[in-house]
Amino acid sequence: MIFTATQIAGILNGEIEGDETVEVSKLAKIEEGTQGSLTFLSNPKYTQYIYSTDASITIVDKTFEAESEIKTTLIRVDDAYKAFSQLLEYYNMVKMNKTGIEQPSFISETASYGDNLYFGAFSYMGENVQIGGNAKIYPNVYIGDNVTLGDNIIVFSGAKIYSETIIGNGCVIHSGAIVGADGFGFTPNEKGEYSKVPQTGNVIIEDNVDVGAGTTIDRATLGSTIIRKGVKLDNQIQIAHNVEIGEHTAIAAQTGIAGSTKIGKHCLIGGQVGIAGHLTIGNKVRIQAQSGIGRNIKDEEAIQGSPALGYSDYNKSYVHFKNLPKIVDRVYKLEKKINNNE
Repeated sequence: MIFTATQIAGILNGEIEGDETVEVSKLAKIEEGTQGSLTFLSNPKYTQYIYSTDASITIVDKTFEAESEIKTTLIRVDDAYKAFSQLLEYYNMVKMNKTGIEQPSFISETASYGDNLYFGAFSYMGENVQIGGNAKIYPNVYIGDNVTLGDNIIVFSGAKIYSETIIGNGCVIHSGAIVGADGFGFTPNEKGEYSKVPQTGNVIIEDNVDVGAGTTIDRATLGSTIIRKGVKLDNQIQIAHNVEIGEHTAIAAQTGIAGSTKIGKHCLIGGQVGIAGHLTIGNKVRIQAQSGIGRNIKDEEAIQGSPALGYSDYNKSYVHFKNLPKIVDRVYKLEKKINNNE
């Protein structure tokens, strides 16, 4: 896609300083800008590059004052960083504005969907599926029976949504995500053999949730696994059956949450965190990466370690952990000295 400086300034309500007709078709870092690219300057550390960049257009704050000649066309805005983010959103909206049903694909006669549907080739829509307006379902997506998807939803290629799943408005499900697979429910008998416990519940994902690539959210044994509104899930996260995650909580990659654990609102959970089952994690909890959680956590705690300790306690203890061989050696020497004096 090609945009002129005039078009970009119109989108951002900005002021042009330079060639209004110059065109751009790609984005670049300011230090790597080339002809035909658009960049921005918001961090003063990169100011030096605005004098050498070959980018055709640069978005800057209105307060920016050049100290020497600049080749790039400037678009002045109130906040360059926010304006560039706004432009990225607009670009994505235009790029992804596909509609129509591609073939080959399958849509059940009992399924229904709203206006402006995009349904990519080789995708499948099962019995009694209901999809809202402006949905974008990319190629090779599986949507099982009795699934409900809201308005303005995006499901990227290769995602699988099992039967009975309910997903709200404005959600994004990335490639390879699996929503609604069976929870890990098995019971051993006297021979040590395992029998499967039927997983008869479903998954409910509320509005404006992002589910990262390769993330798996298991259906409940009974009832629902629930992801509340505004939750942001990174790639390759495992969420087990009957878990509930509170509103606007963000979880980084490779975290695993065992069954029936309840996580509160506005929590921040780092990468590779392991959380045991049947726990309650409070609101506004912060868990550092690679922590192991085996106990209930109160509101607003910050914890780290495996098993996890209070964040400040862990940092104090770590000073001793790394010096442990030296400390042990000193203890042996003191014991030997004491024994020799006896």
